Amino acid sequence: MPNKELFEEIETKQSVTQHYLGLSLNKFFLLFFIVIGLGVYLGVILYGANSMEVLIGLQEYESYLKTQTKELKKENAALQRQYFEIKEISAQ
Repeated sequence: MPNKELFEEIETKQSVTQHYLGLSLNKFFLLFFIVIGLGVYLGVILYGANSMEVLIGLQEYESYLKTQTKELKKENAALQRQYFEIKEISAQ
């Protein structure tokens, strides 16, 4: 009989987290803060100043600059050709 009373006393003194989740209070708080920390970290990565949106925007801007460079090189070649033609005509 004394053992049965001890077990009943232990069961009634369980914390809420032990009763419902099977975790001690310390483990529950540790797990809770880890989950909150990871959530904040992912939020900063996805929506912060160094986010994926910024990266995608910079990649689009880079491709725009590359196309602009190609167009300006073509325009420069045409203008140089025109310049040398004028220079050749004036030399004659």
